[in-house]
Amino acid sequence: EAIWARHDTLARAIWAACDAWGQGGPLELNIADAAHRSRAVTALRIGAPHGTSLRKWTEHQAGVTLGIGLGMAEPGDPEWHGFFRIGHMGHVNAHMIMGALGAMQAGFMALDIPHGAGALDAAAAVMARG
Repeated sequence: EAIWARHDTLARAIWAACDAWGQGGPLELNIADAAHRSRAVTALRIGAPHGTSLRKWTEHQAGVTLGIGLGMAEPGDPEWHGFFRIGHMGHVNAHMIMGALGAMQAGFMALDIPHGAGALDAAAAVMARG
């Protein structure tokens, strides 16, 4: 029960951050209805080339690996570069998720990707409530 609850809280924290970022930029959750979202991975769309740019930046500058957007577009299609995933399954905890979200926000800033404010505060608020 505790593991399922932790995964639910971590997922909701990520979704809260993504909702905040999406208020000022192109980031969108692939699944609009939270009841249908996975508690193991969050799939996102941000528009090409931002998905690939962000994945490369977080990997090389912050040591955080974001997943590719599986099945969203063929690898040769330019739209392929507009998707990514955040994994939050297994032995993952609050400080790991907050670190990944912080790396993503730094990437948005470094790459001049438009995004809304308050994402890290939104995620922390979810974590605080559990």
